[in-house]
Parts: sequence; C-alpha cells; structure tokens
Amino acid sequence: MADDLTVTMNTDNRRFEAALGDETAFAEYQLAGDTITFPHTVVPDAFAGKGVGGKLVQAGLTYAREHKLWVKPTCAFFHAYIAKRPELHDLVHPDMREGLATP
Repeated sequence: MADDLTVTMNTDNRRFEAALGDETAFAEYQLAGDTITFPHTVVPDAFAGKGVGGKLVQAGLTYAREHKLWVKPTCAFFHAYIAKRPELHDLVHPDMREGLATP
C-alpha cells in the first residue's frame, strides 16, 4: 500500500500528507532558519500497519536533506524511525543526537 501512496507537502497547513479516501495521514512540521522540527504525526486506523507513517517520515527527511536543514524529531514516531537508522543521524540537529544511539 505505501508504495502506491503519494505524499504531498501542504505548505498552508505545514504538514506532509497522504490521503486514502476520506482519511488523511500527516506529519506536521515547523520551519525556523536552518531547522525543520517534526512535532506530531497522525496515522488514522485505515492506514495502520501499511507503512504510511514511514513514508511520511521519508518524505520529511528527503525534504530536509534536499534543503540542507537540520532535523529536530520531537515527534516520538520520527525519533524512533531515525534512531533505528544510523545513516539518518547526520540529519539530526546536534542538540538532539543524544539518545539516537542504538544498542
């Protein structure tokens, strides 16, 4: 399912979105200077277990990398996703790298 899903950047609402019927999954973001903060992600039950949350994170991180932005993953979902993938740690703002190390 996630492979067929398109994630769009809704700049008016400051979030990355993926729609399925009447439902919308989204990851909110805040831009400030050279930093993008991801404070909140919502994945409705209709999307559960289908990789949609991961696709939202990937879209947000791709945007950050393309625009040379530091990432502040204050959302627990974003933080957990990044923590499991050391190749993404370089995107994380130095002030937030503690706790990313995987056991």
